[in-house]
Amino acid sequence: MKTFKTLSCLCLWLAFAAAGFAQSAQETPEQFAARTQWWRDAKFGMFIHWGIYSVPADGEWHFFNHKMQVKDYERYADQFNPVNFNAEKWVQVAKNAGMKYIVITSKHHDGFCMFDTKLTDYCITKATPFKRDPMKELAAACKKAGIRLCFYHSIMDWHHPDYLPRRPWETETRPADGASLDRYIEYMKGELRELLTNYGPIGVLWFDGGWEHNAEQLHSLEVDRMIRSLQPGILINDRNQLPEDFSTPEQSIPAGAMSGGRLWETCMTLNDHWGYARDDHNWKSTEDLVHKLCDIAHKGGNFLLNVGPTELGEIPEPSIERLAEVGVWMKVNSAAIYGTTQSPYKRLPFDGRCTAKGNRLYLHVFAWPADGLKLAGLVTQVRSARTLKGERLRVTLEPASETDAPKIVAISQPESLDPLATVVELRLAGPPEVIDLSPIQKAEANGTFVLKAIDAEVHGQAAHYEQGDDRDNIGFWINAQDYVTWTCNITKPGRYRVELLYACQPGSEDSQFTIGLDGGAKVSGTVKSTGSWGAFKSETLGQLDLPSGKQTIAVRATSMPKGAVMNLRQVRLVPAS
Repeated sequence: MKTFKTLSCLCLWLAFAAAGFAQSAQETPEQFAARTQWWRDAKFGMFIHWGIYSVPADGEWHFFNHKMQVKDYERYADQFNPVNFNAEKWVQVAKNAGMKYIVITSKHHDGFCMFDTKLTDYCITKATPFKRDPMKELAAACKKAGIRLCFYHSIMDWHHPDYLPRRPWETETRPADGASLDRYIEYMKGELRELLTNYGPIGVLWFDGGWEHNAEQLHSLEVDRMIRSLQPGILINDRNQLPEDFSTPEQSIPAGAMSGGRLWETCMTLNDHWGYARDDHNWKSTEDLVHKLCDIAHKGGNFLLNVGPTELGEIPEPSIERLAEVGVWMKVNSAAIYGTTQSPYKRLPFDGRCTAKGNRLYLHVFAWPADGLKLAGLVTQVRSARTLKGERLRVTLEPASETDAPKIVAISQPESLDPLATVVELRLAGPPEVIDLSPIQKAEANGTFVLKAIDAEVHGQAAHYEQGDDRDNIGFWINAQDYVTWTCNITKPGRYRVELLYACQPGSEDSQFTIGLDGGAKVSGTVKSTGSWGAFKSETLGQLDLPSGKQTIAVRATSMPKGAVMNLRQVRLVPAS
């Protein structure tokens, strides 16, 4: 058995070593920890995608999706007059939700500058009837409210004559003769100088759109050094083709903490679009948002949740409603989010998540277990338990199944449960120390191994165990590099038949995969449509020879042609004789 503690200093050292960015020669791990402390403590921020694309109102990629000409797209600037924009109201929406920082699009891929710039007339203060600089107003409102202002800035620029490559439909109408990407980078550096000198302290420079070029072509090292010379305390993300300070999984939550303690932030939409889309009503529920926030904090990350304001400068009402409801939960339970570190538990025996802070452990319980809330493997003594609403709970100790394991901590059920997530605070005698009790799979009486999704170890960026509402499977398997494993104690070596229980929606089938010994014999299969993501069907794949002893059984994708692998509920290894 292995023991895990909250090793924040070691994790930060590893994150610093892994980054290898421009400041590594000058910045010590302690300085890195100090510079990133506010961001790591904040956990929750607001993303804002806002621009002239809110006029046609079908998302921020309107120019690209409609294969527009630049001169036709420019006309949206004439129609962009956000007379209802109120910076203080926007900031208050974020603050009421419990968000600690705001990242707003200073420029998206369309090249339109949402700030006052001397470098182009293609900006909000010169090309629109509005004339005002919303970034200046947001900077003042953020300062007043104690919110950190951060800028998103697109490297890609579909408007600028020097940005290359042109879009495929522009080859004849907008030739690239004489264009220079190097000259464009100088222009972009000028934009960044304005953003980093005219709006006060900036918390994060959030790059995007750098995928068409490598770091050398983008002069990324030079650009980042300039950024840090202007704002030494700033954080920079990983989208300018350098690792920099933190990773940015988009629309997905990693299966676990980033390797080596790497800092990360999940960015996600409230519906299906980043920019305002008038007909997009696929809003995430408040429960889903709270559970995502808990899951991200459990894994040591940050949650950057997006709103897309309208052409009039208003955050859509469904966004405001959901953020207000998240804020009600946060007012009670924010101690379990802010300033916490990732869970010392690799897995939990209940439907929920866990965070740690000093001598406290926070259990985020989504559904109270029918047989009671119990926690195995906790070495550190529990001194008291209470909900963050203030109700004191009874703690008792029960014998563990393993003789050398600490006793199981059993916690009484509170009188009232939070419908979103009930948070139980355990006050401990010291920092939480946990024994890894990852289950060793044992054969049933008939010799069959039943490898359930809930017992799997999930490796990767997106795939994770889903529970509740008839979900009991590994889902969101949208990264072909993600995989799952179980450790089995094979006491009767021999040949086993491999059976798989999975589901797949039409249009996502045809992924190929293998099941077998990690680094050894395997059987392969191809995912078929089962009718829906919730229609699970069993399939026999072949036979495996399994040697005696503890063996790791892995399910890995070898191809993923349609964006997802499968929903995996169970693998059965049945003795063939």
